[in-house]
Amino acid sequence: MTKPASVDHLVLPVQALGIAEKRVGALGFTVAPEALHPFGTQNACVFFADGTYLEPLAISNPAKYNASVEKGDVFTGRDQAFRQRDRQEGFSALVARTDDAFGDHDRFAISGLSAGDVFEFSRPLRMPDGSQGEAAFRLAFAASGSAADFFLFSCQRLQALPGDRTALERHANGVSGLSEIVLFSGGDAKAARLIETVFGCEGTISPDGDMVFVTGNAHIRLTGKPAFGGHAVSASDWSDGGLRGAGIVFLSHDLAVTEAVLAANGVSCAKAGGRLVVPAAPGQGVTFAFEEK
Repeated sequence: MTKPASVDHLVLPVQALGIAEKRVGALGFTVAPEALHPFGTQNACVFFADGTYLEPLAISNPAKYNASVEKGDVFTGRDQAFRQRDRQEGFSALVARTDDAFGDHDRFAISGLSAGDVFEFSRPLRMPDGSQGEAAFRLAFAASGSAADFFLFSCQRLQALPGDRTALERHANGVSGLSEIVLFSGGDAKAARLIETVFGCEGTISPDGDMVFVTGNAHIRLTGKPAFGGHAVSASDWSDGGLRGAGIVFLSHDLAVTEAVLAANGVSCAKAGGRLVVPAAPGQGVTFAFEEK
């Protein structure tokens, strides 16, 4: 039996990268140097020891960005649609790791879930030690709803990330990686099949009625409850239907350490179900939670 795909990264659109860097830093995460994309966006990633990462993403060059959208590029087109609906911030895409994006694209197309053409690009990368290199990627897209809805894609790394990332993977809050990604189904009848197709794993019903998918390195929880940890970004996020990113749960080696860092940095959190829950804020467009296992 084929092993399920692993989560590669999460795309988090933000209005201003500087605000996102300060917010993520206050949460106790180490933030990588900013990097530019050739299609007018810019990120400042948060890398984890489990091989996953967060990608806070801002528009850096509106002219290049708009040209990419007008050309029909899937990534920027869906990013724009998401921003127009969600006021520039949130959790827009879940990404699977792959060694064959073209094969994935064919699978998505056969399943009726392809969101558009395969997309390739490269970007410069600067490490904390000053070393530089180039990262290259090939993406295959899948979606089950409108262009403004949450979507998935698989990411093939054509050129490995250069340098030693160990320093970037150490976080003051004790986080080592992702534990669970929480998605709100929004009445999307194809949502479960979308996740199954992209990650190659079947969902099982949890005791609380959610559907849980076990990927190669994290759980995906598909829920019909329009909130996570008692928090929703705003009522409008859940009212118009469609798949949504509801929350991200991080794995900490010591929740006491996590709580102390949040308190020291003036970040308020609530305790719920053995987790520390931090509601969305400017630069952090979705609810974060921390748990210890």
